[in-house]
Amino acid sequence: MYRYTSKLLLLLLMVMTFNTAVMAQIQVGNDMSEIDYSLPRDYEIAGITVTGVKHIDPQVLVMISGLQVGETIKVPGDKITNAIRKLWDQGLFEDINITCTSKIGRKIFLNIDLKERPRISKFSFKGVKKSEAEELRKKINLTRGDVATEHTYTKTTRIIEDYYAEKGFHNVLVNVEAKADTTRDNYVDLILDVDKGSKVRIAEIIVNGNEELTDNQVRKAMKETKAKGHFDPLDPLGPTVCQAVYDLITLKPKKAFTGITDYFFENYRPRIFKASKYLETTYEDDKHAIIEKYNQSGYRDAYIVSDSIYKIDDKNIGIVINVDEGNKYYFRDINWVGNTKYDTATLNRVLGIRKGDVYNKELLKTNLEYNEGGYDISALYMDDGYLFFTVDPVEVTAENDSIDMEIRIFEGDQAKIGKVSVKGNTKTNDHVVIREMYTKPGQLFSRSDLIRTQRELAALGYFNAETLMPNVQPDPSDGTVDIEYIVEETSSDQIELSAGWGYNKLILTLGLTLNNFSFKNMFKKGAWTPLPGGDGQKLSFRVQTYGTSYIYYGASFTEPWLGGKKPNSFTTSLYHSTYTNGYAKSNENFASFKTTGLSFGLGKRLTWPDDYFTVYHGVNLMRYKLDNYTTIFDFGTGSGYFNVISWYF
Repeated sequence: MYRYTSKLLLLLLMVMTFNTAVMAQIQVGNDMSEIDYSLPRDYEIAGITVTGVKHIDPQVLVMISGLQVGETIKVPGDKITNAIRKLWDQGLFEDINITCTSKIGRKIFLNIDLKERPRISKFSFKGVKKSEAEELRKKINLTRGDVATEHTYTKTTRIIEDYYAEKGFHNVLVNVEAKADTTRDNYVDLILDVDKGSKVRIAEIIVNGNEELTDNQVRKAMKETKAKGHFDPLDPLGPTVCQAVYDLITLKPKKAFTGITDYFFENYRPRIFKASKYLETTYEDDKHAIIEKYNQSGYRDAYIVSDSIYKIDDKNIGIVINVDEGNKYYFRDINWVGNTKYDTATLNRVLGIRKGDVYNKELLKTNLEYNEGGYDISALYMDDGYLFFTVDPVEVTAENDSIDMEIRIFEGDQAKIGKVSVKGNTKTNDHVVIREMYTKPGQLFSRSDLIRTQRELAALGYFNAETLMPNVQPDPSDGTVDIEYIVEETSSDQIELSAGWGYNKLILTLGLTLNNFSFKNMFKKGAWTPLPGGDGQKLSFRVQTYGTSYIYYGASFTEPWLGGKKPNSFTTSLYHSTYTNGYAKSNENFASFKTTGLSFGLGKRLTWPDDYFTVYHGVNLMRYKLDNYTTIFDFGTGSGYFNVISWYF
């Protein structure tokens, strides 16, 4: 914010330099003494040569100039002037001259003599961290051979300044030094010397004109623009306490609570997780957030009269925001127009806004179109097939502190689902995706079913949840809608590899989980790419050990849709573990405890209280083998076998 004046002066200087350079070059030759400049005459261009360039094709430069062999031009005239301007506009040259090398009668031979600007050999940084230099290199994007122009220097400087401004440094000084490359003719090495200066933080945010919202409430509405931490235990608490007591006596508990919290916020203000740096873009967004906060409190006419930023010192700035709250408004009459499917009472109940409620345009819009925390008017209609439903709230009257609303509805016709398809599943088979869909062909369109399907597909873990998007294609002509789910495959398999220390031994664990496995393709040629997958089954293996004292092997398999028609899961697992006392088997003191287990489980998705619940039944078969074992377990000692069958719910 402090560099804008210097940037403007730099720009004006560049413009003045450019104009001076151009005007100095608008002259025709040193060898045209026989030409009378006071009397322009026509000459035919008999030949054009180009000198002074190494990196650019001369023919291209002749084309750029606009001059052509065989063309008749006036000398002196605008043609030569325009040719120089066209070449100058390329930004590639420091000096341009067009001269006549010879003249035969009315034919002249021209030479375009150019002095190329130097090119960049490499660039480096001074005064920045290695990590910052790497990030800046990507942003600056200079390559070897680029022309070193004032525009290049200015652009590079601006990129560096903007980079550090985002980090809170607003007093950055950048010096671009072009040092001749001794190894290459007309090449320079750029040295970007950066002085970041001190980080500028927001010391205070002053709010004026607010009466309904406290200073604290206005500041809290700003999500990114925050003042730095403040601790002032000496600030007198007495007046605040007295005011709070008075508010309680006058039956204003909310005001009393706000006063106490504001006091502690002002005098014991921590700033740990939010930086107090100033960013112009986020500051503008936060000013809009202040107005939104007022709008939510009924102040529909609130606006920011003015705001300013002032410098406290080299490290601190302050912000002053002047607001005009306007009047506070309330909902009065809400009338529905165009509703035939549902009566007014039903619509009012779903809307959840009553006469006398504080006017909140954002809440009205949310409860009409999309309320994530509850039901809304659009959901009421769209879950019953009314895909073409639209709603338009209109303020018809604003008197004193009251606003009358007219909510205009277009119901349209119910739409049935036509085709349902999936696109982008390169690994996962179609039936795995389709079985998770709640939108079926022939059913009435339902927005809730569409959202539910999107969530279920994301929950599989096979697709990128951020890019998973349903493509709804309505056809008003026949009242149908086609739905295409666009998915992007992502890796869902997991590898576990860990090491730890315990019992004075190294503990190692290795696990592999395949979350989109296909058992039926295990024995098919070409299915191992690298592993058979796509059927949504889960196969896992796990090994754990700490020397000879303990070792565990386990494997499990889950089919989430047993039979393929209902979401009833089947799970089986097999495991084996061995504990020993660390002695060799040949030692008479050797003791061991071995466990072998096999389990089966069935899961069934319920319909009550809703289909998010699942009941699970399982059977576990276990066999214990003891060898000279005498401690820890109550079920047996010595040597022998013990069998256990258990059922769990």
